[in-house]
Amino acid sequence: MPRPRTLLVTGGAGFIGSRFVAHHLRAKPADRVIVLDALTYAGSLDNLTCLADAAERVQFVHGSVRSPQIVESVLADCDAVVHLAAETHVPRSISDSSVFFETDVLGTQTMAALAVSRAPRLERFVHVSSSEVYGTALQDAMDEQHPLEPYTPYAAAKCAADRLIHAFVQTYALPGVIVRPFNNYGPGQHLEKLLPRFITSALRGDPLTVHGDGLAARDWIFVDDTCAAIERLLDAPLETVRGQVFNVGTGIATDVITLAREVVRLVGASPELIEHVPDRPGQLQKHCADTTKTRTQLGFTTATALGDGLRATIDWYREHRAWWERQLWMRSVPVVGPDGTIRHW
Repeated sequence: MPRPRTLLVTGGAGFIGSRFVAHHLRAKPADRVIVLDALTYAGSLDNLTCLADAAERVQFVHGSVRSPQIVESVLADCDAVVHLAAETHVPRSISDSSVFFETDVLGTQTMAALAVSRAPRLERFVHVSSSEVYGTALQDAMDEQHPLEPYTPYAAAKCAADRLIHAFVQTYALPGVIVRPFNNYGPGQHLEKLLPRFITSALRGDPLTVHGDGLAARDWIFVDDTCAAIERLLDAPLETVRGQVFNVGTGIATDVITLAREVVRLVGASPELIEHVPDRPGQLQKHCADTTKTRTQLGFTTATALGDGLRATIDWYREHRAWWERQLWMRSVPVVGPDGTIRHW
């Protein structure tokens, strides 16, 4: 029986972070969790229902990963870290890139540097990167050796943080492992993201805006599958994962127009709601995971088919209308295009 651990989850009040905290508390009933979150617009204590359900096992700390004093204090009693804190919305990074580099890069540097000082107590540092670091696929499925060709400021910031963790493993023996999830979706995701925007638009009878021809394809992974993969990386023998990169995806790409049509069908809305708009800057055309390494080395495969995940997600938004109606004004952000035209993405 593994000994109880204290786990630090940065960004634990965000979409993936809060789902992971709840997942970990169920999976490891003897563990404690410290959540560090700055509670920016995308993070909320409302996401952390576990604060009421398992208050004696969860400690919430309000603060930024850019603060050495705060990070040092929360790391003091931790055995492992899951580093999720990041700015994540691509159009926001195009509109204002500075905060992305402050949080995603400098925040990661602060976390890694202070984590090194916790040796040998710190057993694991799981850095949650992003498949966006790859850019558009050069082959049908992207393995972990695919060139890193970030297309947007968000992707570039995540790429820098990803390689920074790699460097800390090599230089300082950080017990780090990097996971690159593909496109996550699920209950409680912020309305700025594609699927929540589609779902809530369909529920309201608003247009579902599709960039370009809608043939840009993504590997859509249900958030709970990502949480399960992170758990697997926490539990794997360190010598088998230290310094390694692991994709987390389904290995199936679905284009945006197909997704919009399926959302409309499942909601019971009119297909005429689907509306094409000009393509977004930095658009990726193909994005699909090669899951061979994750499957063979970790024994992990996703469990949720896209149809099942979509139905569960739509049901959640149907039942939590008051939660997401407060975010309607944040469904898009103004972005200045190369020609100086301002559009909302």
